[in-house]
Amino acid sequence: MSKGPPGRAGTVETARSTLDDAQLEQFIRDGFVRINEAFPRELAEEGLAILWRDTGCAPNEPRTWTRPVIRLGGYAQEPFAKAVNTPVLRTAFDQLVGAGRWAPRFSLGTFPVRFPSPEDPGDAGWHVDASYPGGDPTDFFSYRINVHSKERALLMLFLFSDVGEDDAPTRIRVGSHLDVARILEPAGEAGLLFMELAGKLDRTAGRPEALATGAAGTVYLCHPFLVHSAQPHHGKTPRFMAQPPLLLAEPLRLEREDSGYSPVELAIKQGLGGRS
Repeated sequence: MSKGPPGRAGTVETARSTLDDAQLEQFIRDGFVRINEAFPRELAEEGLAILWRDTGCAPNEPRTWTRPVIRLGGYAQEPFAKAVNTPVLRTAFDQLVGAGRWAPRFSLGTFPVRFPSPEDPGDAGWHVDASYPGGDPTDFFSYRINVHSKERALLMLFLFSDVGEDDAPTRIRVGSHLDVARILEPAGEAGLLFMELAGKLDRTAGRPEALATGAAGTVYLCHPFLVHSAQPHHGKTPRFMAQPPLLLAEPLRLEREDSGYSPVELAIKQGLGGRS
């Protein structure tokens, strides 16, 4: 049977694959891949009922939507645990990170729920999600990120509502993960603070932008170094999206004797100049 590109860890036979060779190459080049119908719309609808309840707002009463964003967290109930564990997604994790190299998830973490509003949401800056705590584990701004993406395998965007171009879709700088690898390299294992890295992302400003739009059930699997940003909601329907990390079960390695690199590792190596 035909298999994926040689030298890729966790490659599975094409008949069982979620992502084809072109999508794997897109992930390495652009820093993300979109999977339609990654989890059933029925699960999205079940999850939405829980999320609406927790917002304290009414789905059909815009007068109750008084804030531009409400942050909800946790969400290990059945629809969320099932959404992150579909065979489609688990196979894609193997293909992008490597079989046995990622840690299973059973929750979807934080949902920044965005409502139509003329107000500035206050969180629309370009950034890369940090992956491990610094001095204070309770202070997000003390979290760090290094060139080996310590602890984090992927950034994931789970759409629980239909998201159009006016519905505050996450903005993505296409290919920016390659620039971030070069920015992080001089910082070595210590890496950079979240805000230190954010202050250097003007180097990615020339990259083209993409929008994380799609129907409920769509998932974007993103390289952990991908530069992205929230934006104000100019549409009519609130946007429900989770943005959990996929964590590593073992550290990424940029030097492998067997050349069994995952696409996540290959992208970092490409950003660093294709070193072997």
